Amino acid sequence: MQKIIHIDMDCFFAAVEMRDNPAWRDVPLAIGGSRVERGVISTCNYPARAFGVRSAMPTAQAYKLCPHLLLVAGNMEKYRAVSTQIQAIFHRYTDKVEPLSLDEAYLDVSDSEMFSGSATLIAEDIRRAIFAETGLTASAGVAPNKFLAKISSDENKPNGIFVLPPAKIADFVRDLPLRKIPGVGQKTAERLAKLGLHRCADVQQVDLQLLIKEFGSFAEVLLERSRGIDLRQVQSERERKSVAVEQTFSRDLNDLSEGLEPLADLYQKLIRRIERCDAKDQIQKIGIKLKFQDFRQTTIERQHPELCFDILNQLLQQAWQRGEGKSVRLVGIHVGLKSQQAQAQLGFGW
Repeated sequence: MQKIIHIDMDCFFAAVEMRDNPAWRDVPLAIGGSRVERGVISTCNYPARAFGVRSAMPTAQAYKLCPHLLLVAGNMEKYRAVSTQIQAIFHRYTDKVEPLSLDEAYLDVSDSEMFSGSATLIAEDIRRAIFAETGLTASAGVAPNKFLAKISSDENKPNGIFVLPPAKIADFVRDLPLRKIPGVGQKTAERLAKLGLHRCADVQQVDLQLLIKEFGSFAEVLLERSRGIDLRQVQSERERKSVAVEQTFSRDLNDLSEGLEPLADLYQKLIRRIERCDAKDQIQKIGIKLKFQDFRQTTIERQHPELCFDILNQLLQQAWQRGEGKSVRLVGIHVGLKSQQAQAQLGFGW
């Protein structure tokens, strides 16, 4: 049986700012872009959340909910430095560490002999070390797989721990809302609700073929997670799958011709980012993303071994047509990269 710990820092960016500016500890605080420039909230502290402010919320909306919100632009260099400190702490306990972002990671401690092999005591010691060395709090979930560990780390936030032993999994997942399953967004949750499926117990009773008919390849994952099953291993080395750039505009673009200039700018930025990642020879497809005025978005991709402005221009036109007259608030472009396995196979020969 695996022993997986999911560590999630509490409101990480905001917590770093509150640590460095003690006067900000008890005021509603958010990290994000200006409301004048159509910014978005990156994260916020718990006093701000009490007003309904949330990550990924437009800054203008956040100010409507909390007019006295303290908005800080943020300092990614500082956050990365603190994240590096935290990652170093993780590696004292196990080499099997899978970072998900700057502020969260999975740790596989199945083979650890520390604390007599107790994953609970290891998680508590990690949290203690993080606070002692960075002044920041972290929440932890301890469970037999990645899915359950991640869900568990939310149970006693902030600055808490939740342990889910194998004997309690069945009871825990039975009443778990389906929207907590990664991959179940708002649209999927609405489709599930129309079928009378709201909690994991509901899905456990449904025939797999019906789920496949409704949700395609996601059906099997949905059924497994609803039963508390997750066979994924902690991956200590994560492979880069894409390189992307995007721009949110201070005003919506109403006409396709208005999108050509930002497309050209994004194209140059993406070239530089690909060069920094040394990914030029790994490109296998290119794509474009548009987000419309109603926040719906569309993505179109085409197989191509190199970045090509003419193809991006064609994809832009196709994506714009999908908006059916809606104005556009964001344009993004990206390249998809070959997997390391595929590259190795291409290089094989006698």
